Amino acid sequence: MNTVTRSVVTGVGGYLPDEVVTNDDLAKFVDTTDDWIVERTGIHARHRAAPEQAVSDLALVAAQRALAAAGRTAAEVDLIVVGTTTPDLTFPATATIVQRKLGAPIGVAFDVQAVCSGFVYALSVADGFVARGRSRCALVIGAETMTRLMDWTDRGTCVLFGDGAGAVVLEPGEGKGDTDDRGVLGFALRADGTKQDLLYVDGGVSTSGDIGKLRMQGNQVFRHAVVNISEAVLAAAADAGVDVADVDWFIPHQANQRILEGVAKRLGIDPAKVVSTVATHANTSAASIPLAMDQAIADGRIKPGQLLLLEAMGGGLTWGACVVRL
Repeated sequence: MNTVTRSVVTGVGGYLPDEVVTNDDLAKFVDTTDDWIVERTGIHARHRAAPEQAVSDLALVAAQRALAAAGRTAAEVDLIVVGTTTPDLTFPATATIVQRKLGAPIGVAFDVQAVCSGFVYALSVADGFVARGRSRCALVIGAETMTRLMDWTDRGTCVLFGDGAGAVVLEPGEGKGDTDDRGVLGFALRADGTKQDLLYVDGGVSTSGDIGKLRMQGNQVFRHAVVNISEAVLAAAADAGVDVADVDWFIPHQANQRILEGVAKRLGIDPAKVVSTVATHANTSAASIPLAMDQAIADGRIKPGQLLLLEAMGGGLTWGACVVRL
């Protein structure tokens, strides 16, 4: 019988910085209230990295935990792909810094920049290596220190974001080529550069020469998110050969509780199947999906063999979805 090689998720890990910043904490220096934030976003608190913590430090812990869950060691890692929009340095890639700190051997390491869609994009890239036999043990990491991009006078954006990191280990596994296989089953990735002004950072190396601050047209982002994500989810499901109704768990990018509910409603997904961590994590950009996966595995909701649907949308605009059987 013919078999196919799949990229199988064998371990998941997450890390959240120790400091928790509540809405009431923000209200002490931002013109906002807990009620205002919760009503519009569903967010109650977020984590913030310590001043001495770089994004690679967050990524390192998440990677170590994912490797432990997979029963693998750093010595076995041959590919590291980090999705981040808040790198340690302009260069080298944060992935190479993680490689050094992890003690992984010489291999392939690079970053993917698709903002909040970074983890889905990075997963698709790593899948290309693993499923083609170019990697035996890959780390795919989403890691962000988004609080460092905030304009703390802009209450429409600064209340939305938090810091954190999540990681998965991808290893090759043999399947029959059908939807019962473990591993990555289908993708849909999208980008529309004409929508840049809806969500961006107003700084950069070759323009302003500084980091800049995050800027967003929230209402427009919400409108595009629900429509575009829904289309990508259906396309990814079709690529995988599954129906959305067959999915056990819907794990969206944790941008805003209203967006999560809007997409689920548009797709007819039972709210009980939606993994939501936005209330306590806020929007951790590329880290949000693996962090949500890690939490739902840890609390026993997600079990081996279940079908997962991942989706995200970020600045660019970029968006995408992925179907994975754990």
